[in-house]
Amino acid sequence: MNKILAIKEMAPNVKEYLIESKEISKHCLPGQFIILRVDEDGERVPFTICDYDREAGTITLLVQEVGYSTHKMGLLKVGDSIHDMVGPLGNPTDLDEYDNVLLVGGGIGTAVIYPQSKLRKSKGLKCDAILGARTENLLFSVDEFKKNCENVYIATDDGSLGTKGFVTTVLQQLIDEGKKIDCVLVVGPMIMMKNVAELTRPYGIPTIVSMNCIMVDGTGMCGGCRLTVDGKIKYACVDGPEFDGHKVDFAGAMNRSRFYKEHEDKCRLRG
Repeated sequence: MNKILAIKEMAPNVKEYLIESKEISKHCLPGQFIILRVDEDGERVPFTICDYDREAGTITLLVQEVGYSTHKMGLLKVGDSIHDMVGPLGNPTDLDEYDNVLLVGGGIGTAVIYPQSKLRKSKGLKCDAILGARTENLLFSVDEFKKNCENVYIATDDGSLGTKGFVTTVLQQLIDEGKKIDCVLVVGPMIMMKNVAELTRPYGIPTIVSMNCIMVDGTGMCGGCRLTVDGKIKYACVDGPEFDGHKVDFAGAMNRSRFYKEHEDKCRLRG
């Protein structure tokens, strides 16, 4: 179980893992995630399921090596097995009520919006996508998005591909051009999701964000993924991971995301 069947280098320090998991692939839906431990002594780390194949019994994860556990995972080879993996967790994304959906992904956040583009394509529903990254070689799955979306817009900080600027640059252009947008699903760095939500707020465009907070047990008991939404305490693992971006307290969420940074850096140095 949990055997790694394939590993693909997507960008510097970013790998795509094809993993055998018949039970999870049988039940998962776009927007859900798993929690895994690389080895017996490893910490529990959440990853969004970025693709799945029910017939083959596999799921796909996109992993960026930024911390102690993801660096340990980066040492695994094809044929190795992940010690344990639980899921699917969280609530699936349901955008069926919207006709004109815009998917916005920043960096590795594109892994989260991809299954939604695939699902909408399979249902005959339309969607567009804005994909953003610092530079061209950090963009993921552009060709795959083009197969599923009516339009795919690219934004890079350095202008190496598409529009020079941020995803908000492209989004503002589309709004100014009068493009019909019924809903935005945005996933990426916290500050990017905050800025997209603030941009869409005055236009009354429903905006959904995925709060990829620190999670431990995945059941809401540990409180590690606690955040404030519309003035109420929520837990990303059981109440989310997706929320109304216009109601999320991003300042508080960003402060919590920095809470364990010093400890993480010490673990990496020890490892």
